[in-house]
Amino acid sequence: MKVTKAEIVISAVSEKQYPNDRLPEIALAGRSNVGKSSFINTLINRKNLARTSSKPGKTQTLNFYRMNDAFYFVDVPGYGYAKVSKKERQKWGRMMEEYFGKRSSLQAVLLITDIRHEPTSDDLQMYDFLKYYELPVIIVATKLDKIPKNKRSHHVKRTGDAFQLEAGDYLLPFSAETGEGKEEAWAILRQFMAL
Repeated sequence: MKVTKAEIVISAVSEKQYPNDRLPEIALAGRSNVGKSSFINTLINRKNLARTSSKPGKTQTLNFYRMNDAFYFVDVPGYGYAKVSKKERQKWGRMMEEYFGKRSSLQAVLLITDIRHEPTSDDLQMYDFLKYYELPVIIVATKLDKIPKNKRSHHVKRTGDAFQLEAGDYLLPFSAETGEGKEEAWAILRQFMAL
């Protein structure tokens, strides 16, 4: 899919700030610094619409990116970053529950993980959290280019085994560096958004 128009519409912290144009939404969740912004930028062929940061824990709001005036990518705060206060984490928790629990425009969630490492307990907890709200999940296992070709199937299997995906969920190996998995990502996303 060719994205010719991409813009950040709002950084929201509560329901009353969410856009109300009822366009379909795809959320991106994942550990801080796992590559959510790089994933968005690769998908839409832009260098820096979604800002990548070397400082984990930077995203502290729900960032709504409108694409082609047809749908949104919603970047949610990263999890698993220790330097955030407990109070701050609770605030994020409430914000996530409100969004994932109530948002009717939300069609699916991209859960971004790093294929080089076994999914963390935070990753698995996030998957369970999303399934609690009965949301379709696409596990995007990034940094594929960092794994030698002869070891990739082992890493993909390890990720799949850890999550024990439910029917209707996907596991997508992906590289922001080489663009591997990009076409597959769009093919999956189209199913959820009827684009």
